[in-house]
Amino acid sequence: MRLVGRIAIPDGEVVDLGLPDVRGVAGADPERPDDPRLLDRFGRIATDLRVSLTDRCNLRCTYCMPAEGLDWTPSAELLSDDEIVRLVSIAVGRLGVTGIRFTGGEPTLRKGLESILRRVSALRPRPEISLTTNGIGLARRAGAYAAAGLDRLNVSLDTLQRDRFTAITRRDRLLDVLEGLAAARAAGLDPVKVNTVLLRGMNDDEAVPLLRYSLAAGYELRFIEQMPLDAQHGWQRDEMVTAAETLTRLRAAFDVTPDPAARGGAPAERWVVRDVPGGMVLGRVGVIASVTRPFCGDCDRTRLTGDGQLRSCLFARTETDLRAMLRGGLPDEEIARAWRNAMWNKAAGHGIDDAAFTQPDRPMSAIGG
Repeated sequence: MRLVGRIAIPDGEVVDLGLPDVRGVAGADPERPDDPRLLDRFGRIATDLRVSLTDRCNLRCTYCMPAEGLDWTPSAELLSDDEIVRLVSIAVGRLGVTGIRFTGGEPTLRKGLESILRRVSALRPRPEISLTTNGIGLARRAGAYAAAGLDRLNVSLDTLQRDRFTAITRRDRLLDVLEGLAAARAAGLDPVKVNTVLLRGMNDDEAVPLLRYSLAAGYELRFIEQMPLDAQHGWQRDEMVTAAETLTRLRAAFDVTPDPAARGGAPAERWVVRDVPGGMVLGRVGVIASVTRPFCGDCDRTRLTGDGQLRSCLFARTETDLRAMLRGGLPDEEIARAWRNAMWNKAAGHGIDDAAFTQPDRPMSAIGG
Protein backbone atom coordinates (compact mmCIF):
# COMPACT_ATOMS: atom_id res chain seq x y z
CA MET A 1 0.00 0.00 0.00
CA ARG A 2 1.06 3.62 -0.54
CA LEU A 3 -0.36 7.06 0.23
CA VAL A 4 -1.61 9.33 -2.56
CA GLY A 5 -3.17 12.59 -1.44
CA ARG A 6 -3.69 10.97 1.99
CA ILE A 7 -5.62 8.01 0.52
CA ALA A 8 -4.15 4.50 0.83
CA ILE A 9 -4.33 2.49 -2.42
CA PRO A 10 -2.79 -0.81 -3.62
CA ASP A 11 0.55 -0.60 -5.39
CA GLY A 12 0.25 -0.45 -9.16
CA GLU A 13 -3.17 1.19 -9.21
CA VAL A 14 -3.39 4.64 -10.82
CA VAL A 15 -5.67 7.20 -9.16
CA ASP A 16 -6.10 10.79 -10.36
CA LEU A 17 -7.22 12.97 -7.47
CA GLY A 18 -6.84 16.21 -9.43
CA LEU A 19 -3.93 17.27 -7.23
CA PRO A 20 -0.62 18.74 -8.35
CA ASP A 21 2.15 16.22 -8.95
CA VAL A 22 4.84 17.15 -6.44
CA ARG A 23 6.80 13.91 -6.43
CA GLY A 24 10.42 14.97 -6.69
CA VAL A 25 9.17 18.61 -6.92
CA ALA A 26 7.04 19.22 -10.01
CA GLY A 27 8.83 21.25 -12.64
CA ALA A 28 12.15 21.23 -10.76
CA ASP A 29 15.11 22.44 -12.85
CA PRO A 30 18.55 21.05 -12.00
CA GLU A 31 20.03 24.40 -13.04
CA ARG A 32 18.17 26.23 -10.29
CA PRO A 33 20.50 27.14 -7.38
CA ASP A 34 19.80 25.57 -4.01
CA ASP A 35 18.38 28.80 -2.61
CA PRO A 36 15.16 29.09 -0.59
CA ARG A 37 14.25 32.47 -2.09
CA LEU A 38 12.07 33.14 -5.14
CA LEU A 39 14.79 33.33 -7.78
CA ASP A 40 14.27 33.35 -11.53
CA ARG A 41 16.53 32.62 -14.50
CA PHE A 42 17.25 36.32 -15.02
CA GLY A 43 18.73 37.07 -11.60
CA ARG A 44 15.62 38.63 -10.09
CA ILE A 45 14.41 37.79 -6.58
CA ALA A 46 10.74 38.23 -5.69
CA THR A 47 10.29 39.79 -2.26
CA ASP A 48 6.93 41.51 -2.80
CA LEU A 49 3.74 39.42 -2.70
CA ARG A 50 0.49 40.83 -4.13
CA VAL A 51 -2.54 39.04 -2.67
CA SER A 52 -5.98 39.55 -4.20
CA LEU A 53 -8.70 39.16 -1.57
CA THR A 54 -11.68 39.30 -3.93
CA ASP A 55 -12.54 40.05 -7.54
CA ARG A 56 -15.64 41.99 -6.49
CA CYS A 57 -15.74 45.78 -6.69
CA ASN A 58 -18.26 48.50 -5.81
CA LEU A 59 -17.19 50.72 -8.73
CA ARG A 60 -17.47 50.01 -12.47
CA CYS A 61 -14.52 51.90 -13.93
CA THR A 62 -14.80 52.07 -17.71
CA TYR A 63 -11.21 50.90 -18.28
CA CYS A 64 -11.62 47.89 -15.99
CA MET A 65 -15.04 46.27 -16.35
CA PRO A 66 -18.43 46.64 -18.04
CA ALA A 67 -21.29 48.57 -16.42
CA GLU A 68 -23.11 45.38 -15.45
CA GLY A 69 -20.05 43.99 -13.68
CA LEU A 70 -18.64 40.50 -14.12
CA ASP A 71 -19.41 36.96 -13.03
CA TRP A 72 -17.81 36.98 -9.57
CA THR A 73 -15.84 34.02 -8.29
CA PRO A 74 -18.06 31.77 -6.12
CA SER A 75 -17.24 32.02 -2.42
CA ALA A 76 -16.28 28.34 -2.18
CA GLU A 77 -13.58 28.86 -4.79
CA LEU A 78 -12.00 31.81 -2.98
CA LEU A 79 -9.26 31.21 -0.46
CA SER A 80 -10.49 31.27 3.13
CA ASP A 81 -8.93 33.63 5.68
CA ASP A 82 -6.95 30.73 7.11
CA GLU A 83 -5.69 29.72 3.66
CA ILE A 84 -4.60 33.28 2.86
CA VAL A 85 -2.70 33.60 6.12
CA ARG A 86 -1.07 30.21 5.63
CA LEU A 87 0.18 31.07 2.13
CA VAL A 88 1.43 34.45 3.32
CA SER A 89 3.24 32.77 6.21
CA ILE A 90 4.90 30.35 3.76
CA ALA A 91 5.99 33.28 1.61
CA VAL A 92 7.40 35.21 4.58
CA GLY A 93 8.85 32.34 6.57
CA ARG A 94 10.24 30.12 3.80
CA LEU A 95 10.58 32.22 0.64
CA GLY A 96 12.07 35.51 1.79
CA VAL A 97 9.08 37.74 1.04
CA THR A 98 9.28 41.02 2.96
CA GLY A 99 6.31 42.98 1.65
CA ILE A 100 2.62 42.04 1.37
CA ARG A 101 0.14 44.13 -0.62
CA PHE A 102 -3.55 43.24 -0.42
CA THR A 103 -5.50 44.04 -3.57
CA GLY A 104 -8.67 43.14 -5.45
CA GLY A 105 -11.14 43.83 -6.97
CA GLU A 106 -11.81 46.00 -3.98
CA PRO A 107 -10.11 44.40 -0.94
CA THR A 108 -12.13 46.35 1.63
CA LEU A 109 -15.18 44.31 0.56
CA ARG A 110 -13.53 41.29 2.21
CA LYS A 111 -15.35 40.82 5.53
CA GLY A 112 -12.33 39.28 7.21
CA LEU A 113 -9.86 42.00 6.18
CA GLU A 114 -9.07 43.35 9.64
CA SER A 115 -8.54 39.84 11.02
CA ILE A 116 -6.23 39.00 8.12
CA LEU A 117 -4.25 42.20 8.74
CA ARG A 118 -3.84 41.37 12.44
CA ARG A 119 -2.69 37.83 11.74
CA VAL A 120 -0.23 38.81 9.03
CA SER A 121 1.20 41.63 11.15
CA ALA A 122 1.89 39.04 13.88
CA LEU A 123 4.16 37.00 11.59
CA ARG A 124 7.88 36.96 12.31
CA PRO A 125 9.76 38.36 10.58
CA ARG A 126 7.03 40.94 10.23
CA PRO A 127 6.42 41.96 6.61
CA GLU A 128 5.50 45.47 5.53
CA ILE A 129 1.74 45.46 4.87
CA SER A 130 0.04 47.70 2.33
CA LEU A 131 -3.35 47.93 0.64
CA THR A 132 -4.63 49.17 -2.72
CA THR A 133 -8.20 50.46 -2.50
CA ASN A 134 -10.70 52.67 -4.29
CA GLY A 135 -11.27 54.54 -1.02
CA ILE A 136 -15.00 53.89 -0.75
CA GLY A 137 -15.74 53.44 2.97
CA LEU A 138 -12.17 54.26 3.98
CA ALA A 139 -13.30 57.26 6.04
CA ARG A 140 -15.03 54.88 8.47
CA ARG A 141 -12.36 52.17 8.61
CA ALA A 142 -8.91 53.71 8.11
CA GLY A 143 -8.26 53.86 11.85
CA ALA A 144 -9.26 50.23 12.32
CA TYR A 145 -6.99 49.13 9.48
CA ALA A 146 -4.06 50.98 11.03
CA ALA A 147 -4.78 49.44 14.43
CA ALA A 148 -4.90 45.99 12.82
CA GLY A 149 -1.40 46.38 11.39
CA LEU A 150 -1.73 48.10 8.00
CA ASP A 151 1.35 50.23 7.32
CA ARG A 152 0.33 52.23 4.24
CA LEU A 153 -2.07 52.32 1.33
CA ASN A 154 -2.72 53.46 -2.22
CA VAL A 155 -6.04 54.99 -3.20
CA SER A 156 -7.29 55.16 -6.79
CA LEU A 157 -8.41 58.63 -7.86
CA ASP A 158 -8.60 59.60 -11.54
CA THR A 159 -10.29 63.00 -11.32
CA LEU A 160 -11.22 65.82 -8.96
CA GLN A 161 -14.40 66.64 -10.88
CA ARG A 162 -17.55 65.00 -9.61
CA ASP A 163 -19.24 64.61 -13.00
CA ARG A 164 -16.11 63.03 -14.48
CA PHE A 165 -15.74 60.71 -11.52
CA THR A 166 -19.29 59.52 -12.05
CA ALA A 167 -18.67 59.04 -15.78
CA ILE A 168 -15.44 57.07 -15.25
CA THR A 169 -16.54 54.89 -12.33
CA ARG A 170 -20.31 54.85 -13.04
CA ARG A 171 -20.83 55.75 -9.38
CA ASP A 172 -21.24 59.17 -7.70
CA ARG A 173 -18.72 58.59 -4.89
CA LEU A 174 -15.99 61.23 -5.32
CA LEU A 175 -16.65 62.88 -1.96
CA ASP A 176 -16.36 59.51 -0.21
CA VAL A 177 -12.95 58.93 -1.76
CA LEU A 178 -11.67 62.39 -0.80
CA GLU A 179 -12.88 61.86 2.78
CA GLY A 180 -11.24 58.45 2.81
CA LEU A 181 -7.88 59.88 1.74
CA ALA A 182 -8.00 62.43 4.56
CA ALA A 183 -8.94 59.73 7.07
CA ALA A 184 -6.03 57.55 5.97
CA ARG A 185 -3.56 60.35 6.55
CA ALA A 186 -5.12 61.16 9.93
CA ALA A 187 -4.72 57.49 10.88
CA GLY A 188 -0.98 57.67 10.17
CA LEU A 189 -1.01 55.48 7.08
CA ASP A 190 1.83 57.44 5.50
CA PRO A 191 2.83 57.84 2.82
CA VAL A 192 -0.69 57.93 1.41
CA LYS A 193 -0.30 57.35 -2.32
CA VAL A 194 -2.82 58.30 -4.98
CA ASN A 195 -3.02 56.15 -8.13
CA THR A 196 -4.24 57.93 -11.26
CA VAL A 197 -4.90 56.62 -14.77
CA LEU A 198 -5.18 59.40 -17.35
CA LEU A 199 -7.68 58.64 -20.11
CA ARG A 200 -7.41 60.44 -23.42
CA GLY A 201 -10.27 62.87 -23.95
CA MET A 202 -11.67 62.17 -20.48
CA ASN A 203 -9.34 63.41 -17.73
CA ASP A 204 -5.97 63.92 -19.43
CA ASP A 205 -6.18 67.66 -18.75
CA GLU A 206 -6.10 67.04 -14.97
CA ALA A 207 -2.47 66.02 -14.54
CA VAL A 208 -1.49 69.40 -13.07
CA PRO A 209 -4.63 69.90 -10.90
CA LEU A 210 -4.25 66.40 -9.45
CA LEU A 211 -0.62 67.04 -8.62
CA ARG A 212 -1.39 70.41 -7.02
CA TYR A 213 -4.10 68.77 -4.92
CA SER A 214 -1.86 65.89 -3.82
CA LEU A 215 1.07 68.16 -2.93
CA ALA A 216 -1.18 70.43 -0.86
CA ALA A 217 -2.75 67.48 0.98
CA GLY A 218 0.53 65.68 1.62
CA TYR A 219 -0.18 62.70 -0.65
CA GLU A 220 2.21 61.18 -3.19
CA LEU A 221 0.62 61.02 -6.62
CA ARG A 222 1.48 58.24 -9.07
CA PHE A 223 0.37 58.33 -12.70
CA ILE A 224 -0.09 54.84 -14.18
CA GLU A 225 -0.18 54.11 -17.90
CA GLN A 226 -3.37 52.29 -18.84
CA MET A 227 -2.54 48.61 -19.38
CA PRO A 228 -4.25 45.90 -21.48
CA LEU A 229 -6.01 44.27 -18.55
CA ASP A 230 -9.62 45.35 -19.08
CA ALA A 231 -12.37 42.75 -19.05
CA GLN A 232 -13.68 44.02 -22.40
CA HIS A 233 -10.28 43.57 -24.14
CA GLY A 234 -10.78 46.98 -25.70
CA TRP A 235 -7.39 48.51 -24.87
CA GLN A 236 -5.73 50.37 -27.73
CA ARG A 237 -2.13 51.51 -27.42
CA ASP A 238 -2.67 54.69 -29.44
CA GLU A 239 -5.44 55.75 -27.03
CA MET A 240 -3.18 55.41 -23.98
CA VAL A 241 -1.75 58.56 -22.38
CA THR A 242 1.98 57.84 -22.16
CA ALA A 243 4.36 58.67 -19.34
CA ALA A 244 6.18 61.09 -21.63
CA GLU A 245 2.96 62.98 -22.32
CA THR A 246 2.18 63.15 -18.61
CA LEU A 247 5.60 64.53 -17.76
CA THR A 248 5.29 67.14 -20.51
CA ARG A 249 2.03 68.33 -18.96
CA LEU A 250 3.57 68.49 -15.49
CA ARG A 251 6.61 70.43 -16.71
CA ALA A 252 4.33 73.14 -18.01
CA ALA A 253 3.59 74.07 -14.38
CA PHE A 254 6.46 72.68 -12.27
CA ASP A 255 10.18 72.00 -12.34
CA VAL A 256 10.27 68.18 -12.46
CA THR A 257 13.61 66.39 -12.17
CA PRO A 258 14.57 62.72 -11.59
CA ASP A 259 14.73 61.66 -7.95
CA PRO A 260 18.37 60.73 -7.19
CA ALA A 261 17.26 58.03 -4.72
CA ALA A 262 17.70 54.46 -5.96
CA ARG A 263 14.52 53.06 -7.51
CA GLY A 264 15.25 49.39 -6.87
CA GLY A 265 12.35 47.16 -7.81
CA ALA A 266 9.71 49.85 -7.32
CA PRO A 267 7.30 50.16 -10.26
CA ALA A 268 7.26 53.97 -10.13
CA GLU A 269 9.93 56.28 -11.47
CA ARG A 270 9.97 59.08 -8.90
CA TRP A 271 10.48 62.74 -9.75
CA VAL A 272 11.28 65.70 -7.50
CA VAL A 273 8.77 68.54 -7.91
CA ARG A 274 9.83 72.17 -7.37
CA ASP A 275 7.88 75.37 -7.83
CA VAL A 276 10.56 76.89 -10.11
CA PRO A 277 13.95 75.63 -11.35
CA GLY A 278 16.25 75.49 -8.34
CA GLY A 279 13.40 76.49 -6.04
CA MET A 280 11.79 74.90 -3.01
CA VAL A 281 11.00 71.21 -3.16
CA LEU A 282 7.23 70.76 -3.01
CA GLY A 283 7.23 66.97 -2.98
CA ARG A 284 7.54 64.01 -5.33
CA VAL A 285 5.48 62.43 -8.03
CA GLY A 286 5.69 58.92 -9.44
CA VAL A 287 5.13 57.69 -12.98
CA ILE A 288 4.52 54.01 -13.69
CA ALA A 289 5.30 53.50 -17.38
CA SER A 290 4.45 49.82 -17.54
CA VAL A 291 3.92 49.93 -21.31
CA THR A 292 6.34 52.48 -22.75
CA ARG A 293 9.21 52.10 -20.26
CA PRO A 294 8.74 48.63 -18.76
CA PHE A 295 10.67 47.79 -15.59
CA CYS A 296 10.47 44.02 -15.97
CA GLY A 297 14.23 43.63 -15.55
CA ASP A 298 13.96 44.74 -11.92
CA CYS A 299 10.59 43.18 -11.10
CA ASP A 300 10.45 41.79 -7.55
CA ARG A 301 6.80 40.68 -7.45
CA THR A 302 4.94 37.41 -7.10
CA ARG A 303 1.13 37.30 -7.23
CA LEU A 304 -1.70 35.31 -5.71
CA THR A 305 -5.25 35.53 -7.05
CA GLY A 306 -8.33 35.38 -4.86
CA ASP A 307 -8.93 31.75 -5.86
CA GLY A 308 -5.41 30.69 -4.95
CA GLN A 309 -3.64 30.75 -8.30
CA LEU A 310 0.03 31.74 -8.29
CA ARG A 311 1.07 34.11 -11.09
CA SER A 312 4.63 35.21 -11.80
CA CYS A 313 3.50 38.31 -13.76
CA LEU A 314 0.38 40.41 -14.33
CA PHE A 315 0.47 39.26 -17.96
CA ALA A 316 1.33 35.60 -17.35
CA ARG A 317 -0.53 33.07 -19.47
CA THR A 318 -0.08 30.26 -16.95
CA GLU A 319 -0.91 29.80 -13.27
CA THR A 320 0.06 27.37 -10.50
CA ASP A 321 -2.82 26.09 -8.37
CA LEU A 322 -1.76 26.59 -4.75
CA ARG A 323 -5.34 26.25 -3.56
CA ALA A 324 -5.42 22.62 -4.74
CA MET A 325 -2.20 21.98 -2.86
CA LEU A 326 -3.61 23.48 0.33
CA ARG A 327 -6.87 21.58 0.12
CA GLY A 328 -5.07 18.42 -0.94
CA GLY A 329 -3.18 18.37 2.36
CA LEU A 330 0.33 19.12 1.09
CA PRO A 331 2.81 20.33 3.71
CA ASP A 332 4.19 23.85 3.70
CA GLU A 333 7.59 22.91 2.29
CA GLU A 334 6.06 21.15 -0.74
CA ILE A 335 3.98 24.25 -1.45
CA ALA A 336 7.09 26.40 -1.05
CA ARG A 337 8.97 24.20 -3.53
CA ALA A 338 6.20 24.49 -6.10
CA TRP A 339 6.21 28.26 -5.59
CA ARG A 340 9.99 28.43 -6.10
CA ASN A 341 9.79 26.34 -9.26
CA ALA A 342 7.00 28.48 -10.72
CA MET A 343 8.95 31.68 -10.13
CA TRP A 344 12.14 30.15 -11.54
CA ASN A 345 10.31 29.89 -14.86
CA LYS A 346 9.15 33.52 -14.88
CA ALA A 347 9.40 35.16 -18.30
CA ALA A 348 11.92 37.92 -18.97
CA GLY A 349 9.18 40.49 -19.54
CA HIS A 350 5.49 41.06 -20.14
CA GLY A 351 5.88 41.15 -23.92
CA ILE A 352 3.33 43.90 -24.63
CA ASP A 353 5.51 45.11 -27.51
CA ASP A 354 5.83 41.64 -29.03
CA ALA A 355 3.81 40.90 -32.15
CA ALA A 356 2.59 37.68 -30.53
CA PHE A 357 1.39 39.38 -27.31
CA THR A 358 -1.96 38.13 -26.11
CA GLN A 359 -3.87 39.83 -23.32
CA PRO A 360 -4.49 37.56 -20.31
CA ASP A 361 -7.91 35.96 -20.15
CA ARG A 362 -8.39 37.26 -16.63
CA PRO A 363 -8.97 41.01 -16.18
CA MET A 364 -7.17 43.09 -13.58
CA SER A 365 -10.05 42.74 -11.13
CA ALA A 366 -9.56 38.97 -11.08
CA ILE A 367 -5.76 38.99 -11.08
CA GLY A 368 -5.22 41.68 -8.48
CA GLY A 369 -3.27 44.91 -8.95
